[in-house]
Amino acid sequence: MNTLLNIIWFIFGGLMIAIEYAISSILMMLTVIGIPFGLQTMKLAAVALWPFGTAVAPAGWPSGCLAGIMNIIWWFVGGIPIAITHLGWGILFCITIIGIPFGLQHFKLMRLALFPFGKEIQ
Repeated sequence: MNTLLNIIWFIFGGLMIAIEYAISSILMMLTVIGIPFGLQTMKLAAVALWPFGTAVAPAGWPSGCLAGIMNIIWWFVGGIPIAITHLGWGILFCITIIGIPFGLQHFKLMRLALFPFGKEIQ
């Protein structure tokens, strides 16, 4: 079932979201300061491409307080607008019964967009 949902997701917007994340990641990595943020955006692109069947889990111990500081900086770099976009799409998809699984994936992407540092994709 995850494969079928991933294919539907891919066709109806998942590819477009992943490309947008990849382009913004490349643009962020043009500067040395933006490299950590670009790497986190690539994490978002990977989940946005095939969200069904993937889980976001806290990374191990080394992330510590540095991840918290980077998450706060990330909010101002672009995390809040990305999260608001996923929130809007999630609410829009959850209006219909057929769209609920896709809305839940947008909510998962929203949480990852707010706190990408200190998380790993499983």
